[in-house]
Amino acid sequence: MTLLTRITGTSRLKYALLAVALLSLNACAALGKTDVYRDSNMDFGSLHTVAVLPFTNLTKEQQANDRVRDVFTSELMATGGIYVVPAGEVARGIVAAGAGSPSTPTSEEAMKICKNVKADALFTGTLREYGEIRSGTASANAIVLSIQLMEGQTGRVVWSADTTQGGITLKDRLLGGGGQPLNIVTQKAVNDLIKKLFE
Repeated sequence: MTLLTRITGTSRLKYALLAVALLSLNACAALGKTDVYRDSNMDFGSLHTVAVLPFTNLTKEQQANDRVRDVFTSELMATGGIYVVPAGEVARGIVAAGAGSPSTPTSEEAMKICKNVKADALFTGTLREYGEIRSGTASANAIVLSIQLMEGQTGRVVWSADTTQGGITLKDRLLGGGGQPLNIVTQKAVNDLIKKLFE
C-alpha cells in the first residue's frame, strides 16, 4: 500500500490546505513591503512648506490618483509638522512654470514650481495599482504607491519610497471574503509612506 492510498479523505483535505498555504506564503510575504531612499546630505528639518503635485495614474480607475493624492495631502497636514500648499495654488504654479507634465517635472521645472508656490520641496507620486484584485475565487483590495520628494533649491530627488498594502490573504483564499475596504487600504499605504518620511 502506497502513502497516497493510505491518506484518508479528511487527511487529503488537510494536505491540500497545507499546500495552498505554502504556495500563498510567498505572495503574502510581499504585502506591506516598503523600499526607501533617503539622501544623507539633506536636512529634512529645514522643510516647512511642501507642494503635492498630481500623481501619475497607471491604473484602470479613472480618478484614483486624485483620491490618493487627497488622502496623502490630508495625512501630511495632519502631522502638524509641514504646511502643504493648497491644490489650486499648486495648479497655478505648474502652469506658470510651463511644466510639460504636471506629475513628472524635470529638475528645472521642479525648482520653478517650488519658487512659484513658495515651497521648500515638492512631492510627486505614481499609483501603480488601485482597487480590486482577483485570484481564483478570492478577491481583495490593494494599492501600490510610490512617492518622491524633490528639493526646491536643486530639483534633485532627496527621498523616495514605495509601498504595497492590501491584497489577498491566506484567510481570503481559504474562507472567502473581500479583504479590507479600499479606503482603509489607502490610509494604510499613505500612513506607511509618511512614517518612512519622518523616520
